[in-house]
Amino acid sequence: MKKWKFRRPKAAVDIPVGKEAMRRKWYEKLNWVSLPLQALGSCIIYYLMEVMSRHSFASAWEYMTERPLVFLYNAGILFTSSLLVYLVRRRFFMRTLLAVFWLLLGAVNGIILANRVTPFTGPDLQLLSDAMKISGKYLSPTGTVVAGIVLAFLAVFLLVLLIKGPKYRGKIRYRYVLPLILVGAAGLAGTTKLALEKRVLSNYFGNIAFAYEDYGYPYCLATTIFNTGISQPQDYSSNEIKKIMESGKKLSDTGEERPNIIFLQLESFFDPELVNYLNISEDPIPYFRQLMKEYSSGYYKVPSVGAGTANTEFESITGMSMHYFGPGEYPYKSILKETTCESAPYVLKSLGYSAHAIHNNEANFYGRKSIFPNLGFDTFTSEEYMVDEDDKNPLGWVRDRVLTKSIMECLESTDTPDYIYTISVQGHGAYPDEPILEDPQITVSGAPTEALNNKWEYYCNEIREMDDFIRELIAALSEYNEDVVLVMYGDHLPTMELTVEDVENKYLFQTEYVIWDNMGLEKKDENLASYQMAAEVMDRVGIHEGTIFRYHQARRNSKNYQVDLETLQYDVLYGKGYAYDEEKPYKRVKMRMGLYDITLDSVTKISDYGSTYYIQGSNYTPSTEVKINGEWYETTYINPTTLLVNGYEFQPLDRITVCQRSNSSTRKALTSSYERLYYVLEKQ
Repeated sequence: MKKWKFRRPKAAVDIPVGKEAMRRKWYEKLNWVSLPLQALGSCIIYYLMEVMSRHSFASAWEYMTERPLVFLYNAGILFTSSLLVYLVRRRFFMRTLLAVFWLLLGAVNGIILANRVTPFTGPDLQLLSDAMKISGKYLSPTGTVVAGIVLAFLAVFLLVLLIKGPKYRGKIRYRYVLPLILVGAAGLAGTTKLALEKRVLSNYFGNIAFAYEDYGYPYCLATTIFNTGISQPQDYSSNEIKKIMESGKKLSDTGEERPNIIFLQLESFFDPELVNYLNISEDPIPYFRQLMKEYSSGYYKVPSVGAGTANTEFESITGMSMHYFGPGEYPYKSILKETTCESAPYVLKSLGYSAHAIHNNEANFYGRKSIFPNLGFDTFTSEEYMVDEDDKNPLGWVRDRVLTKSIMECLESTDTPDYIYTISVQGHGAYPDEPILEDPQITVSGAPTEALNNKWEYYCNEIREMDDFIRELIAALSEYNEDVVLVMYGDHLPTMELTVEDVENKYLFQTEYVIWDNMGLEKKDENLASYQMAAEVMDRVGIHEGTIFRYHQARRNSKNYQVDLETLQYDVLYGKGYAYDEEKPYKRVKMRMGLYDITLDSVTKISDYGSTYYIQGSNYTPSTEVKINGEWYETTYINPTTLLVNGYEFQPLDRITVCQRSNSSTRKALTSSYERLYYVLEKQ
């Protein structure tokens, strides 16, 4: 007789029971409303990102309620990215991963804004390859440890979620999912175009910090990543470039005059008497105002407000307009890291000039140490090469009066005419909202808040010192026995929450300039853009050289001036170089840091107790340090010829290096200009 064996129906194996059934049923219901839930989640995550960036729940709420369209647009960027979850089964994991990604970006921006004015931008992404560099620059040692623990916890959490988390068990219907993602992307692109047309968003950032506040972190970050450089003009061709350059042939030949040309870029320098609401006890810039009456002067149009020193610098050195680059872009952080560029140094050096850069701040600020060789500078004297670098204002910025000595040394260091580009730093913010000056020479009132009054008062006293520095510099140049042209201007307005209604000239992208000279040049008052100034100065002294500078001299205020300038800039930086017969005429310079060699002449033991030595040589500064066998060793600066090393017993065959060390957080060597091996040390 056949025996029958009971078998459980196969389908019953897959039938969930109890809590598992309830959980799956709940997941199925949520899946039907997942899109609106993701939209809500995107809004919440974006709000938290702005909280971290603005360091305030209230400020983020104010932004959300006052600019709802901008808020929803940025939340839409997050929502569009979240549509990718429908391509995978681990949807809960993917949603969590995307949320962590966006929140980490918000945290990074918040940390950076706690330490500097400029927010996290596309060029900063290169630093992600060096996590230690970021942590050392923006976090304390404790903060670095905490950040490491948090990141490790998140990594473990995400790994567990990937393995153990819920999994979508239904069929992935790609014929619906892929069109959904495409529709989302197209919708975002269309919304972006409409928002730009209706001026809800902008694709030009005069002040990148303000742009992030006005237009939202995700949009601005994406813009600084993807919208960079200069787009190729529609009519770009060899014939078009030749046509543009034809106008330069009308200029006369360069004359015989070769005056020294000095540009003095004054940090955040402008006339506070132009601010309508301020009551200032006395004129903060009496000497500069006097110069404007006696010499060529006018308004100086700059590419940014409240920040962006390097972009005013770029325009003034190269003659190129920032208007055609990506919003918020810094060429110092993008194209100039890759290539050389026509500039005043390169052009003037073809006429026998020497080219010098001076800055009373650290050499690596804005990456100048690595960028200036691509602009043709022969030497760069930074804060680290100034003996009096410890002459600092209450905020810790080196006072501008130290620059007079460096400028005069550059003039006296060569037998050739000199082009000197000097960048000041004393007027730098952020300005204190509490009074920190014990007995201010200038007092200020009239601002909307007491905190703003305090900021203006500090600022006015600082630019008064800068005005005194200008007086001292011109006094020194007046006694110099060579022809000199000195161009002075502010790089941008100070960060004081100014609006166009607050200033007399009704324009925020303007400072003022004056051109002093000892040659008897005719006074000529006009408003100029920073990208026009170098060409204007060369024109006044009879120099007509350089593709960009000749273009300005021949075409300024003519028809299609801006359109053709954009085409020419594209050709020079990004195109085929038709202006140079498709060759690269400018080679990177082997730039010298400082003007003079640092020497090491002797090592003298001065005490048998504690192993104390004098390191003697020349051209030492407070930034000069000693390396022993390749390792940095604590060094005390005594004077320009003497350093002191204590606590190390030198041995025969020790290798001693004396060089300048960067004042930046990286503390790397700026140059190893002199190295000597010691086999036997003198005994005292």
